[in-house]
Amino acid sequence: MEIERKYLIKQLPGHIALQINNNSAFPCRLITQGYLNTNPVIRIRRDNDLYELTYKSKGFMARQEYNLPLTKEAYEHLLTKIDGRLIQKKRYMIPLGHGLTAELDIFEGDLAPLILVEVEFPTEEDALAFTPPSWFGEDVTFSGKYHNSNLSKEFPLA
Repeated sequence: MEIERKYLIKQLPGHIALQINNNSAFPCRLITQGYLNTNPVIRIRRDNDLYELTYKSKGFMARQEYNLPLTKEAYEHLLTKIDGRLIQKKRYMIPLGHGLTAELDIFEGDLAPLILVEVEFPTEEDALAFTPPSWFGEDVTFSGKYHNSNLSKEFPLA
């Protein structure tokens, strides 16, 4: 079970932007992902040098997620079969304290300058009790518009 909250970021605070621009403090993962299907969600992803196929159930804050490893060759073969756009983003892992991590996604390509942040939780109660830092923007957890599967569709965000 994946339990997460998602927020839109309008502007990064200076100290975080500075550390990202200097490649200094936060681990960064380069992610590309495409969707073979969006209902149900079947995704392929390259996360640095790891490749996987993912199935996600319907839902917003909590949903089932199953990941299966892929070889690079299998990923590249399936890449030719995706629908819509290939999503490209840099994911920065920012510690929030209390065992929580902000997964900050800075989108590239035609989804730039979109920035989203997700926080995963052990329980739904923890997710509902979460008070986000002041730099988090609008809570879009319950908006399907910002699911990556919908972002993969070739239409403008505006």
